Amino acid sequence: MTAPTSLASTWLIFFRMLEAYGIEAHTLLRELGIDPELPRKPGARLSTGLADAFVARAAGLIADPAFGLTAAECWHPSNLGVLGYAWLSSNTLHQGLQRIERYSRVIGDLWHCACVAEANGLRFVCDHGRGDMTIGHVLTDFTLSIALAMCRGNFARKLNPVRVFLRRPLPADPSPYQDFFACEVRFGAGEDAFVLATDDAEALLPTANRDLAETFDAILAQQLAAHRKEDLVSRCQVFLLRQLTSGEPSVGDLVKALGMSRRTLQRKLREMGTSYHEILEETRYELAKRYLQEPARSVTEITFLLGFSEQGAFTRAFKRWSGKAPSSYRMTTALQ
Repeated sequence: MTAPTSLASTWLIFFRMLEAYGIEAHTLLRELGIDPELPRKPGARLSTGLADAFVARAAGLIADPAFGLTAAECWHPSNLGVLGYAWLSSNTLHQGLQRIERYSRVIGDLWHCACVAEANGLRFVCDHGRGDMTIGHVLTDFTLSIALAMCRGNFARKLNPVRVFLRRPLPADPSPYQDFFACEVRFGAGEDAFVLATDDAEALLPTANRDLAETFDAILAQQLAAHRKEDLVSRCQVFLLRQLTSGEPSVGDLVKALGMSRRTLQRKLREMGTSYHEILEETRYELAKRYLQEPARSVTEITFLLGFSEQGAFTRAFKRWSGKAPSSYRMTTALQ
């Protein structure tokens, strides 16, 4: 198995953080045998082991245990590659956080994020894959502070989460966390997450741009598949995303694009516990839910964007997937 990596440009944020504490980042990188110019090379990736060593060394040099929160003041959309710009074009914070969830592996192989709907809010959970090690707590502060800064930067008014959950033990001085998150912070929790009020998560953002978002999504899907070449499901999804607007893609077209026989594709997907039909259905359903959250899109338009020949076929399929007609689902979502 290939060793895990992360997008090198994200570490430019750490450079700025270290500089704020008077530490020369380039010197630290050279000591670890890392090319200081690597993070500035488009698409370059850094070994997770080296990245963790860099964070551990930084944590040892900085006396402030909450220094990871300063990432909120040091990030730029370009540090997250295409995902940073896809975020800016999202219709709502909910959609933006869903994009982070969907493409988090582009940023780091060990990262996993999830959006969880609650009765009166949206919980954004982040797992960096480092457990409760010291660098894990630093990376939690780093990640959640950037995610919340992204939300605040896109929002048209002041934004604070409803509550925050942190796995780190209660620090001697919790005030930096209370000041930054400006809400209830629960230490020693079972996960690292923040909760946004539903009205905030679903509010239309001033930077929303549907056309740009679709373009960025296509690029991110290609990047994810290219990075995870062993992930046949991702490669199939990329093909489907490209072809759906031209009608329902055929298995023949897919195997040709993948350079394998139909029998080989079926066997490999079966070994993974899925099939072409299931991947097609799942891809359509996820896209349908996303499109239905955009009031400007008519059900007729969505029908053709998903490769259906007529609206009745889409309506029947969506009822099968969700138990509701598209119009009912849209109304229910709008009321949440």
